[in-house]
Amino acid sequence: MTTNDVHSDRTPLLSASPNTFTALNTHSSEPRDVSPLSRTDKVTQEKLSTTRGVLLCVSVWILIFIVTNNVSLITTIQSPIAADLEVSNEVSWFTSAYLIAITSITPVAGRLCTIFTPRAYLLVSIIIQTCGLLVTSQAKSLASFLVGRALTGMGSASVTPVAFILVTELTSPRRRGLFFGCVNTGYTAGVACGAIIAGALEPLVGWRAIFWLQIPFALVAVTVAFFSIPRPKQTVASSESLAKKLSQIDYMGVLSIIAAVVLILYSLSSPQIEVTPIVLSVAAFVLFLFVESSWATHPIVPVAVLKSRGNILTGCATIGVMTARWGVLFYTPTYVLTLRGWPQSHAGLTLIPTNLGFGMGGLLAGWLHIRRTGSFYLSCLATLSLFSLAMFAVSWISTPSSNIYLYLAVLFVNGFIVGSLLNYSLAHVLHLTLPSTHVIVIPLNAMFRSLSGSFGSSVSGGLFLRNLQKTLTQGFEDRGIYEGKERLIRQLVGTPILVQSLTGVDKEVAMLGYQQALKTIYMAGGVLALFMLLVQSGTGWTAPRMVKDGEDADAGSSAIQRVSSAERVGA
Repeated sequence: MTTNDVHSDRTPLLSASPNTFTALNTHSSEPRDVSPLSRTDKVTQEKLSTTRGVLLCVSVWILIFIVTNNVSLITTIQSPIAADLEVSNEVSWFTSAYLIAITSITPVAGRLCTIFTPRAYLLVSIIIQTCGLLVTSQAKSLASFLVGRALTGMGSASVTPVAFILVTELTSPRRRGLFFGCVNTGYTAGVACGAIIAGALEPLVGWRAIFWLQIPFALVAVTVAFFSIPRPKQTVASSESLAKKLSQIDYMGVLSIIAAVVLILYSLSSPQIEVTPIVLSVAAFVLFLFVESSWATHPIVPVAVLKSRGNILTGCATIGVMTARWGVLFYTPTYVLTLRGWPQSHAGLTLIPTNLGFGMGGLLAGWLHIRRTGSFYLSCLATLSLFSLAMFAVSWISTPSSNIYLYLAVLFVNGFIVGSLLNYSLAHVLHLTLPSTHVIVIPLNAMFRSLSGSFGSSVSGGLFLRNLQKTLTQGFEDRGIYEGKERLIRQLVGTPILVQSLTGVDKEVAMLGYQQALKTIYMAGGVLALFMLLVQSGTGWTAPRMVKDGEDADAGSSAIQRVSSAERVGA
């Protein structure tokens, strides 16, 4: 394939330098060039100075913080929002609408980056995000509020994939793990601080200001990022018209994968898991596979990527691990509310140690160990094993009489392990996949992480509530006082803080019920982590063989990854 073969049926995801690599064709078993930048002439990038690199890192980190901050801030301001909009049963959709929008758009982020470049895609996405924040802040009804949240999520979907893509393409292998850890710290800082900041500001400025106050920060950050991201020199692809670029989008693939993700998340986010959306989701995913393998000229996700054992098994393991992790994040405040008698205003503070551990784990793993490309198979298995033990430890120590400082230390270790695990698994899946497909693999990995939030809330929440109701009912029956306690049981299931106002046998049964329910979900998380250990072990450790224009070649990297060391951050 020559550099003049522009937009043929063998055109890969992105353009490349003349030294292109081949992989399996997405439609057949024949070798196909999927090198990242092969649509155009050889690409050279602007030099990335230290100052420019710092500005890029800070601006993208702020954008990540804003994205994840919007996940958790609802937990402390949903009551005034619900009162203002006169809703009650629909409050769960305040967060679900945002998460569903992010997760459904994330799979197509990689392809959109290849068509419009990461800097342009990020800029347009953040403009959409700010429009969503504005709509949310001015909402007068539930419908307009949810539309605003969905728009915010659609715009936010670009940030995490673009951040990981930039790290992969602009940093040296020696520093890549450290920057992956920095991305994770932005993620966990936003989740940890969002609820605290919103809870502190709401009494002072109102809930509407909490949303529109984010707009100037987002616009300034994306402007700095736009001018900091290196811009390729003028090429054939970059000079194409907007209409030509839009014609390259696989619209049927986009619609089918979004429909599949939205339907499954809608079912999982509903108060009762509905079967019909799940069936329709499976049908939409089958349609997506058909479109990508047989119809699309420029597939969103090439079937070669979907067939990658390492990629799919890593994604499944990520969903499982993060589902267990979200169980800790959701129910740690419940533990101190019900079994320790903490005031509601202090319950969220228990998330600080585990989120601090999460950030430190990713940073230290990247700084001290992930200083090269290659396999991290044993590291993934070791950290997964430790994470399972950490989940069992949280289960064993979730009692009213356990030492609170030991409990917080265990939470820190739990977060530290999973933070390092996610860094190792991302580095390992990049080793298991062709460098030319990383621009697709990275958004898929981000989608798997996003899916885990909905899976975690539905799976952990369902298991917790069922076990709690069963234990409370059994506790009152064993004491012969079940008659007339049905209303109290319903209240306890929905209002954990009610435990603090009970006395006598009612409080005893309530505390035993919550203790048993908490132990059950954490124990289930440990078992799930063990199962994910088996899944992760199936990924293997061998990198795919690359072929260089019909002849054997050593492992290579994408064209953007071949920028000189002087152009790399921290090279």
